[in-house]
Amino acid sequence: MKKSIYLLVMLVGIGMQAQDKMVSESSMMKSKAKANDSTKTTSKRIKIDGVAAVVGDYVILESDIDKTFLDLRQQGVSVEGLTRCNLLGRLMEDKLYAHQAVQDSIVISQGEIRDRVNKSIEYFSQQLGGMDKLLKFYAMDDEASLRERLTKVTKEQFLTQRMQSQVVSDVEITPEEVRQFFDKIPEDQRPRIGVELEVAQIIIAPKPSKEAVKKVIDKLKSIKADVEGGASFGTKAILYSKDRASGRQGGFMSITKRMALAKEFKDMAFTLQEGEVSDPFETEFGWHIVQIDKVRGQERDVRHILLIPEISNKKLDDARKQIDTLRQRIVAEELTFDEAARSFSDDKETRNNGGKLINPATLGTHFELTKMDPEQYSQIQGLKGDEISIPLIDETRTGQKRYKLLKVTNRYEDHVADYSKDYIKIKSLALKEKQLKEVEKWITEKINDTYINVNTGNRDCEFHNNWLKK
Repeated sequence: MKKSIYLLVMLVGIGMQAQDKMVSESSMMKSKAKANDSTKTTSKRIKIDGVAAVVGDYVILESDIDKTFLDLRQQGVSVEGLTRCNLLGRLMEDKLYAHQAVQDSIVISQGEIRDRVNKSIEYFSQQLGGMDKLLKFYAMDDEASLRERLTKVTKEQFLTQRMQSQVVSDVEITPEEVRQFFDKIPEDQRPRIGVELEVAQIIIAPKPSKEAVKKVIDKLKSIKADVEGGASFGTKAILYSKDRASGRQGGFMSITKRMALAKEFKDMAFTLQEGEVSDPFETEFGWHIVQIDKVRGQERDVRHILLIPEISNKKLDDARKQIDTLRQRIVAEELTFDEAARSFSDDKETRNNGGKLINPATLGTHFELTKMDPEQYSQIQGLKGDEISIPLIDETRTGQKRYKLLKVTNRYEDHVADYSKDYIKIKSLALKEKQLKEVEKWITEKINDTYINVNTGNRDCEFHNNWLKK
């Protein structure tokens, strides 16, 4: 389950969203009467049994707190020392972000929400052993109900995340501030940095034959002709597309230019007119055709079909022989691993950096041993010194097989944080501290400007923030 903790948090939110609604007799009047101080409202607040707190337009129920405890336990997260007051304070903070995001007119595209929901359901149905078990786990009657609830949860999470990002977007830190941050930490309290590795890779991907590529292109041309003759693009996508996430939705995606998609895909999608179907085109994932369902300003509803040319066993074996030969040349010191990666690797993301992998969590090249992906760790744990792995089979997210070599290029032993050696980590810690101060300032201001009501049964809580406005 470690593969996507972030997605797991999204499903946790399902239980926390039950019965969210405005607690107001005149919410329409309130939404039309926009004022600088949203603590003022002409609407009469109605007490609802089970309400733990109200933050702006959001209600937190006592059952939300209970459900959060249950979700944490089900995930194996320790709740020792965690109180209802702690959880309520955290839920109120999330609602404050979401409420203010709406006030600031932060817009989340339906495409982003739908894509996240699809990925969540696909991942967790696989992890739990199917859709039936997923529905049972979250006490849902059917997939439609799960999607509806998860869509609501996901939208609120996006609002919270965007608002949080906006609050700290202008926070920067200078080298002098980093130095001051480090110097004020007593020597006996400076953090220890665990064992870290830098890892490089070389990828050799087998190339499909001309015949295999032509077969895919001809199939896509045939599908395009059928669609232009009246056939359903969505049905064709369900039947043929190799994109598992969108294929089950009839190839449907809502996209914007800001989304992380292949450049060729975005270029094509934002060139076509509404209703038009593209000719076959290639991306790093395979071959596509795209149909534009609807144009909505900077957002477009599209449908697409992805086909991947078949790789023969001979082509795959040729790739293995190629990477094995490359390995022998490196071992024989005919060229370095860095040179081989730059000259021969098929991985666009790493080859210009000598094959060095980038840690997505830090955007640096260091990987903490204790936080490394278990599969990756198992592949490198036995490598010593300058040793290079044997050719390893690898799969892309679309199931394409390829071969790779791995090498640990640097190893940094466990040590007390050093300003020079660990500057990037220290800078990150210093920036987080500065961002936290900015967040605390923002929360204090917004609490004063927002309607907040804590149920009398929770007024004895010792909150970190001034939710009681004392």
